[in-house]
Order: sequence, then C-alpha cells, then structure tokens
Amino acid sequence: MKKMLITGGAGFIGSNFVHYTLRERPEYKITVVDKLTYAGNIENLRSAMDEITFIQGDICDRQLMDKLVGEHDIVVHFAAESHNDNSLRNPWPFIETNLVGTASLLEAVRKHDKRFHHISTDEVYGDLPLDRPDLKFTENTPYHPSSPYSSTKAGSDLLVHAWVRSFGIKATLSNCSNNYGPYQHIEKFIPRQITNILSGMKPKLYGNGLQVRDWIYVDDHNSAVHAILDKGQVGELYLIGANGEKTNKFILETILELMGKPKDFYEHVTDRAGHDQRYAIDNEKIVKELGWQPKFEDIRKGLEETISWYKENATLWEAEKQAVEAKYKENGQ
Repeated sequence: MKKMLITGGAGFIGSNFVHYTLRERPEYKITVVDKLTYAGNIENLRSAMDEITFIQGDICDRQLMDKLVGEHDIVVHFAAESHNDNSLRNPWPFIETNLVGTASLLEAVRKHDKRFHHISTDEVYGDLPLDRPDLKFTENTPYHPSSPYSSTKAGSDLLVHAWVRSFGIKATLSNCSNNYGPYQHIEKFIPRQITNILSGMKPKLYGNGLQVRDWIYVDDHNSAVHAILDKGQVGELYLIGANGEKTNKFILETILELMGKPKDFYEHVTDRAGHDQRYAIDNEKIVKELGWQPKFEDIRKGLEETISWYKENATLWEAEKQAVEAKYKENGQ
C-alpha cells in the first residue's frame, strides 16, 4: 500500500477527499494532519476514524512536517486558510498557513524526495469581465489576485513552482473552481443560504448577486486530483472545472426553489470589498491530457444532494450557526 499524507483533511474538500479515497482507492493508507481551526472539524472524519490515522498538528511546525513527510510516499496538500471575508478582517493567519505552512512542507518534501500535490484555487487569477463570456482562465493566465486570501494562495503556488525548478521536487499543482457539497463550513455561500433557510432566517445576497462563479461538486474535484496523481506530469499545473458557470443570484434562487420557498425570499446585503465579478475555468488540459471528466454537471442535482446532507447532519452545524451569523452582521452582511 502507498502511504498518503493529507494535510487539512478535516476541512471541507480535504475530508471529502479522505472519504472519496477510502471508497474508490483502497490501495492508499491514509494519514490526516489538521490543526482543527474553526474550519477543520474532526466530526467530518468520524465515520472514517477506524480506517485512517489522524494527527492534530500545524503545517507550520517544521519538525512535525519533517517527521510525517518522511514516513509517507505522497503528500496531498489541502491545508489552507480559505475564506475571503476573513482574510479581509485579519490577513495574518492566511500569511502564516498558506505561505509559511506550504514552505515547511516543501522543505520536508525536498529533504525526503517525496511526491507532492498542491491544491489551489482559480481565485489566484483575479476575475474576468461579466461582458466577455468567451474568456476563461487557462494554465497560462497571469496571476492577478485581489484579496489577502487569493494573494497568499498565489504565493504558495509560486513557492511550489520555485521548488520544482530550483530543487527538482516531484510536485504537481491544481487550481480549482468553486467547490460545493457535504461538510462545507456554513460561512461559505451555498451552505450559508441552506442553513439560513433551515434555521428560519432569510438568505443573504451580496450586492446585486450577478457575480459569476464556476461551480464544481466536490467529488468531481477529488476524482480530478486522483487523475493528476495517477497520470499528471511532474512540474505541471492543471485547472479543474466542470463548466458550471452560474450567478450567485441564480444559485440562491435555485436553492430557494428546491427548498420550497419563493424565489425572492432573501435580503440584499452590503457587497464584499473588492468582490471578484466572474470566475470561469477552461478545463481542456486535464480533459485532453489525463482523460478526466466531471460526473456532476447538473448543478440542480448537486444542490439537491447538498441540501439533503445539511438537513440530515444538522448536529454538525447548528451549534455554531448563531456565531457565524453574528460575525456577518457586524459587517453588514
């Protein structure tokens, strides 16, 4: 069995990756390391604890990362501070985790000559104009981040590229569009709207809601990561997207419809500072070179499954709902 170390494996995408790997790729023996900040929840892994090794730790801890990386064959790096609004309130955790933490992993990977895959975001490219639907991000799009979050993710990507070129580490990278699905923290757009409705509150829409996001169901992201681990070329970057461009307004109104509410049952709130207008990914490279295809291209079906999960797992989010909404209220959102 190959030994896989997954950083940030108690977070949203990371925990889904753990469950996906256990289900679809039993040849991997998994260790998860997670700091268990507010966005990392051990309950996300509860059903898998008998099948994995879990270590509570910080990727900025160089001694711990050196030890863990040395004991494994492959490192899949999900750990990151990832919420734009939080990065605008306090950038420092993003600088520490996304930059310093990634550097500590890269040095351990370099020392022990291990395979490394770095998970990143399309937000490193900034945004696209709403009136140019022909334009999409590609692997050659220049970086133009617009928030402390996306800037630190861009910096972490550049560190990986530098370690590949300067030190010859065996690394690949992927920049993915907006994920949605089970286990996502309720501060994020889709679960916030779903849990507001389930809690008897009106959902909230930033500004006019015409910002466009390229949505992908989380298991499609995770299958793409495995395609890169299996067939990706060392040193290469792959963009992961499922052709799921929708406005925030469309997503919210679809959620309301699926949950039996009027389409106008929401409140407009103050727009986010520097809010990116449109993301869209050209996935041609990963489709043509690695043969990957998304399975959840019907966003209504994906949203139905997501809504069902939050209904059935209220115990995982109810206790923190009030605090999350209070934080938004402080900022008029």
